[in-house]
Amino acid sequence: MPGRGPKKRGRGGDPAEHLRSLTELLPTEAAADSEAWLPAPLDPAVLFSQPAAIELEVGCGKGLFLASAAEAQPKRNYLGVELAPGYAELTAARCAARGLPNAQVISGDATLLIRSLLADHCVQAVHVYFPDPWWKARHRKRRVLCQPFFQQAARILASDGTVHVWTDVEEYFLEAMDAAAATGLFQPPRSVPEPAAENDFDYRTHFERRTRLAEKPVWRAELDRTDLSPPHRQPITPYERIRLQTAAAKTGHPGRPTE
Repeated sequence: MPGRGPKKRGRGGDPAEHLRSLTELLPTEAAADSEAWLPAPLDPAVLFSQPAAIELEVGCGKGLFLASAAEAQPKRNYLGVELAPGYAELTAARCAARGLPNAQVISGDATLLIRSLLADHCVQAVHVYFPDPWWKARHRKRRVLCQPFFQQAARILASDGTVHVWTDVEEYFLEAMDAAAATGLFQPPRSVPEPAAENDFDYRTHFERRTRLAEKPVWRAELDRTDLSPPHRQPITPYERIRLQTAAAKTGHPGRPTE
């Protein structure tokens, strides 16, 4: 999602028990004299009260999918990560209002979380729904669905895990499928039939609802892991560390104790 927050806040839920800052999950000591910092891996199971398979949503926006999936599958844990703080809080409030102990939200950069922090084989699925297409040529490098993303998504997935991709931009979808195939870490994509929708909660996201109500197409695919070994976690660069330290100072979340 873009970095802007929602115009209105959610009602009826305290997001505190469902919301974490990414900086809060990083160790407090960052080896400031090193060119690259690889923090201790984070097992997202520590964020939940019950042991269960974890599914990760990248860019949870207003939280329609995260809250609906957690409510429909109480024996699974759902973790959302959202760059825009306002939307992260809105999603957490939606989960709190429904009383969902199996839903948690991280406010921060999903690509950094996946690339440098999450432990190997820690999630059963990765969901990416309607990512920002970054239309301008000079902004294409900001697209989430690229080869490095799929490499690290494969790393955090269980051996039988799946990446779910939905978008309303055909060109971006085809580009993403090519990027996934180039890694060699995924089986050929499986198509996903368009599900019937009788009310707002039958749509996975607000973008899907808007797109389908406008009678425009949505491209969907599921990507299963192959047996090939993915790359290792990648370090956090000095520039990224400065950004994280600045964010920690603003939020008052210095990080978790160093292990």
